[in-house]
Amino acid sequence: MAANEYKASIHYAGDEFFIGTTSSGYSQAIDVKGDRHSAPTPVEMLLVSVAGCTAADVISILLKKRQDVTDYRVDITGTRADDHPRKFVTFHVHHIVHGRNVSDKAVADAVELSDTKYCSVAATVRPTATITTSYEIIETS
Repeated sequence: MAANEYKASIHYAGDEFFIGTTSSGYSQAIDVKGDRHSAPTPVEMLLVSVAGCTAADVISILLKKRQDVTDYRVDITGTRADDHPRKFVTFHVHHIVHGRNVSDKAVADAVELSDTKYCSVAATVRPTATITTSYEIIETS
């Protein structure tokens, strides 16, 4: 396998359940039915992938900028088209940074860099979906 090639496999487990396994050996149950609330659907996993990718970038940048982040969360919403294949047409990514004297500019720059340069998952969906971002900083003592 080439250094820039990734692999995964999906195994049918019955009753509209699948087990996805990455090349690193991690597995995730996937519930394509979605109404049992027993595992994420592929659509939900895409939301988590976009949020996780940008979160990894932003926290890394903030820590390199020596920002005193005490907690960090990304909330994401997505809107899908009504017609099949019901692709996502918009994503909104909201970063919530808790910390002490966290710089507004540092957060704005980190979000911008992730959005425009580093997040490969966002770059993959961007040709077919609009991605907007926002952030808030909550001062902690």
